[in-house]
Amino acid sequence: MTLYIIIRYLHFLGIFVWVGALTAEWVLLQPELPRKTVKRLMMIDRLYGLAAIVVVGMGLLMWFKVGKPAEFYNTNGLFHLKVGLAGAVGLLSLYPTRFFARQAKGEDQEAIVNIPPSVRQFILAELLIMIIIPLLAVLMATGLGS
Repeated sequence: MTLYIIIRYLHFLGIFVWVGALTAEWVLLQPELPRKTVKRLMMIDRLYGLAAIVVVGMGLLMWFKVGKPAEFYNTNGLFHLKVGLAGAVGLLSLYPTRFFARQAKGEDQEAIVNIPPSVRQFILAELLIMIIIPLLAVLMATGLGS
C-alpha cells in the first residue's frame, strides 16, 4: 500500500510540474526574445521532459504493477483516450523543444528577432489538450469508460 501511495504521489507531482513548465513556457514566450530567455526556456523544457518521463513511468507502474488490475485500464476507453492525448501532447512538444535547442546556441546578449508564431501555437495546443486529460481521469475514477 505504501508503494502505491508513493507511486500515485509521484505521478500527481509529475503532472503538476509538467503543466507548470508548459505554462511557464507559454508565459515567457514572446515574438522577440533575448537568447538568455531562450536558454531559460530550454531549461524549462528539459524540466517539462523530465516531468513527462516521471508521469509516464509512474503511470506505467500503476497500470501494470500496483493499484487496480491492468484489466481495469485495458478495457477502459477513457483511459485509452487519456493516454492518446498525453502522447499527442508529447508529440506536439517536439517542435518547440527542437526550436529552443537550436536557438539557445550563441551569446546571451544576441536578440532573436523572429520567433515563429507556430512555436506558441504548438504550446497552446498542448495546454488545451492538457485541460481535457484531468477530466478524463475524473470520469475514469467514477467508473465511466469501462
